Amino acid sequence: MLPAVVKLCCGISYPHVRSMAGLKRTAMAAIGQEIAHMKKGGQITLPDWASHMKWPVSMICETRMEDVKMSRPVTLREEELAYVRQGKEALQKALEIVEDQTGWKIEMSEENGDVIYSKILPGARKVFRLEAVLDASPEELHHHLFVKAEEMTQWNPSIKQIKVLKHVGDDTMVTHEVSAETAGNLIGQRDFLSVRHSCKHKSGIYLAGAATHLESFPPQKGFVRAEDGPTCIIIQPAGDNTGRSRFTWLLNMNLKGWLPKSIVNQALPRAQTEFTRHLRRHLADRLVPAGR
Repeated sequence: MLPAVVKLCCGISYPHVRSMAGLKRTAMAAIGQEIAHMKKGGQITLPDWASHMKWPVSMICETRMEDVKMSRPVTLREEELAYVRQGKEALQKALEIVEDQTGWKIEMSEENGDVIYSKILPGARKVFRLEAVLDASPEELHHHLFVKAEEMTQWNPSIKQIKVLKHVGDDTMVTHEVSAETAGNLIGQRDFLSVRHSCKHKSGIYLAGAATHLESFPPQKGFVRAEDGPTCIIIQPAGDNTGRSRFTWLLNMNLKGWLPKSIVNQALPRAQTEFTRHLRRHLADRLVPAGR
């Protein structure tokens, strides 16, 4: 049972692959705005991958202070900047995987309309992309999956603990997650040390995640430290004036340890469906009047 080791770090629904054109373009424009502002303030040096991105030059050059929403001025140390760069790079790489239309195959379809696709990346790693429509706005989902990440344990029994170890501004954080113990679980407990990054754009909200390193938090005794990422979640308005969202989740995970690929590749998509079921239940519970 792999749901115990799957978690979110960061939507396209039924039109699936053909409707994805432009996802990376809009998200990368938003990232370009953030980096341009930080560079202008002398806070950041552009990473190597930035020179290869095809962001519209005008979008970067026309960045204004009001385009970057920050609750307070932040001066970041080099260590903190490294986490921000890692989060942005994870999003860029994950979006490249999502937008690449080649190789995707239907892995499973649910009666509720959810679809999971899979493809094989170089190196023989299999990744999974879930597409769904959820009864919540992009802002609500961002609140539950990013702002209140530590509270996921209250509604997802697959997660034993999520702890934010470090906040870097409003949009980046380092987290430690521990999967729940499950009877009959052949995979066993895993822990994850991840950087999570959030990027808001008028087209939607983008969440990204990737394994990271923190010297003060080495692998914990009794756990196998797994690695995720680059991974991402794309949340966009459904476009039907119902307040719903189109939700795309790229799951890219290395569980480490001596595990047959066949077991992992069967369990990962099932874990995505279970997580989404718990999330839907949590979203439905918020609509139930108190005392009922």
